[in-house]
Amino acid sequence: MTGFGKASVQLPTKKITVEIKSLNSKGLDLNVRMPSAYREMELGLRNELALKLERGKIDFSIFVEMTGEQTSTKINVPIVKAYIAQMREVLGDHADETELMKMAVRMPDALKTERDEIDDEDWNDIQGVIEESIKNIQQFRIAEGTALEKEFLHRIANIMTLMNQTVAMDGERIETVKTRLQAAIEELKVTLDENRFEQELIFYLEKYDITEEKVRLENHLNYFIETLAGTEANGRKLGFITQEMGREINTMGSKSNHSQMQKLVVQMKDELEKIKEQVLNVL
Repeated sequence: MTGFGKASVQLPTKKITVEIKSLNSKGLDLNVRMPSAYREMELGLRNELALKLERGKIDFSIFVEMTGEQTSTKINVPIVKAYIAQMREVLGDHADETELMKMAVRMPDALKTERDEIDDEDWNDIQGVIEESIKNIQQFRIAEGTALEKEFLHRIANIMTLMNQTVAMDGERIETVKTRLQAAIEELKVTLDENRFEQELIFYLEKYDITEEKVRLENHLNYFIETLAGTEANGRKLGFITQEMGREINTMGSKSNHSQMQKLVVQMKDELEKIKEQVLNVL
């Protein structure tokens, strides 16, 4: 969701610059800064930004730089003349015209600012700059998204490899557990029902079997890749999928009473955390 877009246009008397900045956010947090003369256009502008940018903490700004000779601030001539006349009465023959003028223009209401009316042609030009800045930030997001996609696919492939390595060790782990239990029974020097022992052993080993977790995790990994390839905004969905992936990895870790398998599980968790951090940057 991070991005930056900027565009500008030179009008006859002013230069208009539009900047849009975007940071990560769970929803749309839109902050608009624009001259008061354009405020009546703000609602429509907000709707346009919400429709095209969808999510993120968005800072939108319109900057106006006056470049022509015209100015919207003018001297309020009747008021200034009235101030000068009053000061002449006070000062009499000692009045200095230049000093009177300096004093008069500092008095309240000596200057008046005429509100710029929105010119339809100017606003059409400004709207074009806004569209260009939105396009620029969208292109920024697309470029970042392409890099993120490569990162995600790399991390998913790593988790898949680590998962397969974990499963490959499972047979060795099961045999180790069976051997350890049989040795413990022999040390007790008691006679056991072999059938009952086998049943209990199978029940015990099933509690530590990670086949179901492996199948579900593999499904989640494939679903993540499938969702990533979609054309719609899917950041929230990817976040939910990573949560499910985390559950299966955690369960595999709790069942893997085997040091090498647990090391692989820790590596899977590390890869998943890196995915989670970047998923926050997806629309």
